[in-house]
Amino acid sequence: MNAPVRILGIDPGLRRTGWGVIDCEGARVSFVACGSVDPDPKLDLGPRLALLHEGLTRLIADFSPDEAAVEETFVNADSRSALKLGAARGVAMLVPAQAGLVIGEYAPNHVKKTVVGAGHAEKQQIRLMVKVLLPKAVISSDDAGDALAIALCHAQNRGMRALKQRLA
Repeated sequence: MNAPVRILGIDPGLRRTGWGVIDCEGARVSFVACGSVDPDPKLDLGPRLALLHEGLTRLIADFSPDEAAVEETFVNADSRSALKLGAARGVAMLVPAQAGLVIGEYAPNHVKKTVVGAGHAEKQQIRLMVKVLLPKAVISSDDAGDALAIALCHAQNRGMRALKQRLA
């Protein structure tokens, strides 16, 4: 029997960073908690990033995850927004790395395909499928639902990554 693994999924954002925690034991997954870190959007970039760092650090202390999964940044036409989002993603990668966690990175389409079965699924479809896979989940926002989907994607893909490492 595989030892249980706790996974923290993170959907980075400057206005709201969604997070979701699941436990994974073999093929079984169970809901632990979810929510979001919501820095005041009126603050300058530096203080918002500091609040994001503080919130994610507190989550790791509170839930003691073994691994983390972070969604890769979707690059849009507005380069200024993409750079700011990249800063939030940097914090979302830094905090678990500082805690010594294994971090998986997943493209949005890969998360959708893994959880819903279609790489261009809508938010409502993702939330519905997360509820099917984690029936006890109380999802407070789309960002929290996305973070749970990222954690589920990591749970599904971590076995393949471990197999590749053993074969290498």
